[in-house]
Amino acid sequence: MLNSFDWLRLCRTGAELLATLRFLEREPDLFPAGGEIGPPRSALDGPCKRCWVYPRLSSPRRSFCPSCQAVMARAGRLGNLSRQSIVIWSHVNQLPKHLWAREGFYKKHILGSYVHGQHHFLLMMRRRKLKPWLQELLLYHGPNLKGLIQVLPTSGAKKLTAMGELLCRAMHHEARFSMDQLRVRFFSAPYQLLMPHNRDRKGLLTFEVTDFLSLLEMAAVFRTILLPDEQQSLYDLLNLENPAEEQFYWGRFMGLLNQEARDMLSAWRIRQWPHNRVKLLYELVEYVAFYQTD
Repeated sequence: MLNSFDWLRLCRTGAELLATLRFLEREPDLFPAGGEIGPPRSALDGPCKRCWVYPRLSSPRRSFCPSCQAVMARAGRLGNLSRQSIVIWSHVNQLPKHLWAREGFYKKHILGSYVHGQHHFLLMMRRRKLKPWLQELLLYHGPNLKGLIQVLPTSGAKKLTAMGELLCRAMHHEARFSMDQLRVRFFSAPYQLLMPHNRDRKGLLTFEVTDFLSLLEMAAVFRTILLPDEQQSLYDLLNLENPAEEQFYWGRFMGLLNQEARDMLSAWRIRQWPHNRVKLLYELVEYVAFYQTD
C-alpha cells in the first residue's frame, strides 16, 4: 500500500504536489492506509490509471481511484498558484522548530509542507518568499542548522520530467554532501536536475547559505533600481561578442540611466563579470520582491 511520501512521488505537476500536500495536512483520511487493491490490468478493467494500486471509481467512464480523482480535481484549480511557487527539499541535522508549530512565517506564507522522518522536510512557497524564509531560518537557527537545502522549480503538465521524479533525484543528490555546514542548491529549471554537473562546474548550483542570501540581496537591489526594459537592454549589452561594439553601446546605455542605477553598475563592475554570473543574477531576479522605497 502507498504511504504519504508515495503519494507525493506520484505527482506529475506542481499543482498535483500542492493539492496532495494540502490533502495530507487537512484531509489525511482521503489517502487509505490499507483497503483492497484494484483488479489486474485487462482489456475491460484495471486499477487506477494514476496510482496503479487502488480500484477505480465505480461510476461510468472513471479512470481513477477516489484519492487520485480528488487530487487531480483540486490540482485543476491550483495551476496558476503552482506556477508562481517553488519546492524546497531539505536534508538537515535538525528540523526547524517553527515547522512543527506552524506559526510566524510558516503559518502565513507556506503553501504546503511535509515532514519525512527526523531529517527531511518539504515545503512549497511562492518564489519571492525564498529570501525572507532563508533569513528567518538563519535568524532562529544560525550556525546550528547544517545540511542541504535544494530549491526546485515546479513542473507543468507538458514537461518531460514529472514532479515526483524531481523529488527522487533531489534525494539522490543529497548523499554527496556532508553535514559540516548549511548549503543551498539552486535549480532554476526541471531539466537541470537531470544533468546537475554541468551547472555545478559553472558555479551556478551549490552555495554556502550566506553567500546565496547575498546573491538574493543583489538581485533584489538590481530588480528595484533597474526597470524591466533596462534590465533586458543590459543583458543584451553584456552578451555582445564584439568588445568594440560593447564599448560603443555601453556609454550610450549609461547615459539613459538615472544616477542611482549608474552608481550601482559601476560599483559592481558588472562589465567584468563572467557570463555565468550574469546569467545567475538574471535567474535570481525572478525569486525576489522589490524593495520598498520612498
